[in-house]
Order: sequence, then structure tokens, then C-alpha cells
Amino acid sequence: MVQQTKLIEWRDEFSIGLPEVDRDHRELIASINQFHAALGRGIDAGQVGGVLGGIQSDIAAHFALEEKNMTARGYDQFAAHKLDHERLLDDILDIIDEVHACGRYEPDALATRLSEWFATHFRTHDARLHHWLHSGD
Repeated sequence: MVQQTKLIEWRDEFSIGLPEVDRDHRELIASINQFHAALGRGIDAGQVGGVLGGIQSDIAAHFALEEKNMTARGYDQFAAHKLDHERLLDDILDIIDEVHACGRYEPDALATRLSEWFATHFRTHDARLHHWLHSGD
């Protein structure tokens, strides 16, 4: 069973240097960690779908903000970054569909999928964006 610890620890390297985006990153990580804690308490499949739907909605709103900032600044890696955003949103919808179809979920597998995506995205796409935003300083 999933342990009650944080799934994703905030690190300064997650910051891209845009205050509104960085605030959203912190809030999304907090939401994911709250969800992870709920998984550890054994919430039922119906609740998993509902909570994930809310997280998916929050993430979509965050991605819209981040993408707006990237296009306004003419970010040269926008297409690849946006594609990774879309991949996560699709993956979350797939998870919700799987949970509804099966009526159950694997807490460890679910936590791993979310954690791995965020860690990889922050380390690659967001790190490149941060470097690009600050390369002209």
C-alpha cells in the first residue's frame, strides 16, 4: 500500500522563474501529495476518479497559463513542451477511465505514474524553459 509520505517534494529546480507559474507548480504538487495521502488511506475507486478529475482540471488550467507565457515570449520549444502537457492530460483521463471500468485501482502504480511524469517533465521540459527564459539575463 502507498505510504503516507509526500509523493513529490518541492525543489528549487522546479521553479522556472515566472511567479504565477511557480505558484501553480507548488499548488499542483500539494494537490498530488494530498491525493497520494488519500490513496494511502484506501479511498474507494469512485473517489479516485473524482479527485483525479479535479486534479486534471487544475493541471489543464496550469498548462494553459504556462503555454500562454511560452507563446507570448516566443519559446522555441513550445510544440514539444505542449505535446508533453497533452500526454499527461490524456494519461490522467486514461487512468480515470480505467478506474471507472474496473471499479478498483492500484495505489502504488497510480502514484508511480504521476510521480514519474512530474519528475521527468520538471527535469526536462521545465528545466529547458527555465534555462531559455534566463539565458538572456
